[in-house]
Amino acid sequence: MKNEILLSTAYLPNIQYISKFLTKQQVFMEGCENFTKQTYRNRCNILGANKIQQLTIPVHKGISPKQQIRDVKISYSEDWHRVHWKSIVSAYNSTPFFEYFADDFFSVFQEKPIFIFDFNLKLLSLVFEILELDVNFQITDTYNTELEPNNFDLRDAIHPKKVFEDSNFKIIPYPQVFEERFGFQPNLSIIDLIFNVGNDAHLFLQKSIQQ
Repeated sequence: MKNEILLSTAYLPNIQYISKFLTKQQVFMEGCENFTKQTYRNRCNILGANKIQQLTIPVHKGISPKQQIRDVKISYSEDWHRVHWKSIVSAYNSTPFFEYFADDFFSVFQEKPIFIFDFNLKLLSLVFEILELDVNFQITDTYNTELEPNNFDLRDAIHPKKVFEDSNFKIIPYPQVFEERFGFQPNLSIIDLIFNVGNDAHLFLQKSIQQ
């Protein structure tokens, strides 16, 4: 098939990642890849009082390098979910729309799911619900090693340590609560956009898409 996009799973993914679900392409989420450390699969970036803060979900130590992403278990040896939530509250409790959506996100953090893939999906589903997006995507049941022409493999392109020259995505600035202190910080977790602009997040996402 043509015009397909293949994404990895992601923890509270950034705006660029979410924008891919609003394009006309069919989106697939990779469910059969091996887990890769130091990626957005288990980390996200938010903007707090001390500038950009990275939140990372710990996984069980000693996992096999060939362990499939859907089998990777979250570690609760430390109360990371409480730390993450406190960080989110500290960063966004003064934003215009935090009180409207905070309880929804908090309820997901309280669930303490076993697998990181499932946790990411729960949060992603909540994001789609808040943005009122009727999104259709599929989870792969086999690992794709090579895509056909005109398809886009973004599993490792959208990456915290790589610069991705994405001709289909444009940074659209929006008001941020700490903008006067740090200037506009682009392409953070989608929650940064949601808490700062609320229901208008959908409009900013649409403007970011370059067809």
